[in-house]
Amino acid sequence: MRHFLLGLSLLLNLATPQTSTAQASTQRPAQPKASAQPPIIDRELLFGDPEISGAQLSPDGKFLSFLRPYNGTRNIWVKGLNEPFEQARPMTNDQARPVRNYFWSRDGKYLLYSQDKGGDENFNIYAVNPAEAPTAGQPVPTARDLTGLKGVLVQLLNAPLSDPNSLYIGLNDRDKAWHDLYKLNLATGEKTLVRQNNDRIGAWEFDWNDQLRLASRSNPDGSTECLRVEGEKLVPFYKTSIDEQSGVVAFAKDNQHVYMITNRGAGRNLAEIVLINPATGQEQPYQADPLKRVDVGSLEVSEKTHEPVFVRFEDDRMRRVWKDKALEQDFAAVSKQLPGLDVYPASHTTDERLWLLSATSATQPTVAYLFDRQTKQLTKQYETRPKLRATDLADMEVVRYKSSDGLEIPAYLTLPKGLTAKNLPVIILPHGGPWGRDAYGFNAMHQFLANRGYAVLSPNFRASTGYGKQFLNAGNGEWGRKMQDDLTWGVKYLVAQGIADPKRVGIMGASYGGYATLAGVAFTPDVYTAAVAVVAPSNLTTLLNAIPPYWEAERKQMYARMADPGTPEGRAALARMSPLNAADKIKTPLLVVQGANDPRVNKAEADQIVVALRNRNYPVQYICAPDEGHGFARPVNNMAMFAASEKFLAGQLHGRYQESMSPAVAKRLQEITVDPKTVQLGATNGQ
Repeated sequence: MRHFLLGLSLLLNLATPQTSTAQASTQRPAQPKASAQPPIIDRELLFGDPEISGAQLSPDGKFLSFLRPYNGTRNIWVKGLNEPFEQARPMTNDQARPVRNYFWSRDGKYLLYSQDKGGDENFNIYAVNPAEAPTAGQPVPTARDLTGLKGVLVQLLNAPLSDPNSLYIGLNDRDKAWHDLYKLNLATGEKTLVRQNNDRIGAWEFDWNDQLRLASRSNPDGSTECLRVEGEKLVPFYKTSIDEQSGVVAFAKDNQHVYMITNRGAGRNLAEIVLINPATGQEQPYQADPLKRVDVGSLEVSEKTHEPVFVRFEDDRMRRVWKDKALEQDFAAVSKQLPGLDVYPASHTTDERLWLLSATSATQPTVAYLFDRQTKQLTKQYETRPKLRATDLADMEVVRYKSSDGLEIPAYLTLPKGLTAKNLPVIILPHGGPWGRDAYGFNAMHQFLANRGYAVLSPNFRASTGYGKQFLNAGNGEWGRKMQDDLTWGVKYLVAQGIADPKRVGIMGASYGGYATLAGVAFTPDVYTAAVAVVAPSNLTTLLNAIPPYWEAERKQMYARMADPGTPEGRAALARMSPLNAADKIKTPLLVVQGANDPRVNKAEADQIVVALRNRNYPVQYICAPDEGHGFARPVNNMAMFAASEKFLAGQLHGRYQESMSPAVAKRLQEITVDPKTVQLGATNGQ
């Protein structure tokens, strides 16, 4: 029943925080008087590969897999559960690109992982047998490319418990816009067509017997239909409009009803969970936010009992409504042993006796623990970043302020440790998406910038998810307008509080956050003193014209939320909202960062803004990595980007920066730094 998608969210965040559970206070804690700041934290400790991360239990609990660098690149390792980490064996040796996503097959025979080429997001699925000895002359077992396709995004749709040698996958090799459903044999790599997608299907749903039962169709008008699979027929039973969202989470224990998250209906602002009978369409409420503050975040359902475990809500901090009272008691007991940390399930055995738990807080990167539900024993496994000292890290708080039209904007603020919160340089850090949100927890970007002496604000501007469809839809047509006001009024709030020095305000973001960065310096040129735009759309018309074919299901909704380039009014709106068309107003020093292979925000978006500034003889810095896509994955590229960024920000805003860097990073920074004079529109610039 568990569903996977090998890829990324729509438009990424610059840094993904780890969330925590305790309830946040809106009152800012008293700040210490000016004192010595903590020492400068080495970039490597924040953005380099974690020492160990991403651990998963094998289905039978005999082994623990995890990610750790091998020959300098993050790869998969395995050890016996009770063996020390020093006895772990590497399973993969991919030196071109870090392994980021992997999982065990249902029977524990294979470790399966996804990989693309240079960030092009055309993911294939690879398998390695941990019981297999390395071939002669090789340090690791042979990894087999199970799908072996070029220019194809492979979706992983279902890992059936009843047939552990198989996966259900989606392939868009026949039609780039839509994925056909296949069954993949893990032993042989044989692919068997199950269903050709001629009906604009964006999702397939399997029941507890691993039978294909439901589908989701994206209609040309932007509405979404949930469908029953009846032989060759697809029968609609639930529909949401272009301004609404719904999706099946899991089948109920009776294998007839389904749990669905939905915000359908004029009287329903916050998304909630309902129980639906697909045969009749009859709907009954199951769980909404008891505090009536936020959307339902997720529902966890046991694969062993088929019963709900908990419902999660992402408020100022994460909350849960428990359905499994026995597991609730276990988590409460664990939390008592880990005071101040927020505990999350990361992995468990098939029998659900052994659980791997992640514990974290705003000032504590993830620590992994093994919990035995039978013996109630809790055993520490590892820390992801043990060299980071909690005493050097700054806490995160929730603030709220009114935007230009009075709409309340929730935001996360991190203040530099050891400094009085007065007249500080500030970085506004808008998230990607924009249909996503920031959350409370350990955030490497917040810690990095706060350590350098900046106050850091991450606003959940209108169009952010989680706060109801009214808040989400308030962003429709507001790119560069009220969505931008939500950031500008965040600056005003910090100035009014006395926190911000209005002459030392910077903005930095990736993807939509990068767009907001460009929009900030183009549309409000007097607000910001420095800007770093990472994989940033500069021209919304060219952005929409170049979106990948497999985004077809979201195309109409993107038009509704931005503007329709197929109409004169839409084209005019997109032109008005494009920072490129106001580039002559930019007077803020700007650093542009791009991945040459980005399929979402094409390299042309960066080239256009660089050329526009160059042609008016305005200084602009440009970094472009030839082996990256929508965001940097290779640590050496990340180190180079952050080294350049912090030096750039320090030059404009007078924060601290780490002057040193390794020879490899210095060499890489030189290699990916582009002279704006060499940029030619439509050319590769040697990248």
